[in-house]
Amino acid sequence: MTIEWRYTVELDLCILSVAGYLGPDAVRRFSGAVGWVVGRGSGPVIVDLTELRGWSTEGQLAITEAARHLVAAGRSLELAGIPADGSLAPDGDGPPVAVHVDLPGALAAHSTRHGEPPEGRHEWRATGWQGGGGAGE
Repeated sequence: MTIEWRYTVELDLCILSVAGYLGPDAVRRFSGAVGWVVGRGSGPVIVDLTELRGWSTEGQLAITEAARHLVAAGRSLELAGIPADGSLAPDGDGPPVAVHVDLPGALAAHSTRHGEPPEGRHEWRATGWQGGGGAGE
């Protein structure tokens, strides 16, 4: 089992939405998606986990590694809508990761901090993302 992902630029924020199960078999695909995101856009990356059915320890460590990768690129990582079990076991060695209850809460936190954000939305997705094909992978 693997994951599907969608990358959206909305309100000057980069949103990487992930669906499926982030387990050992999906870590490489997730890391590839993060690398793809690093090469595009700027500013914080919100990883929307609303459609994620769950994650393994390896998947959680991939989140920590993604945060490191983004910090090295001068960006930050935030999580929105972590899986229902609420577990997040960072290795304690990574950069801080803000956690939001859901994506609307993450977006609201940014609009509150920065005033009214500009309009605009752009989207790329992995082939197979729910709702049809798209660019990326």
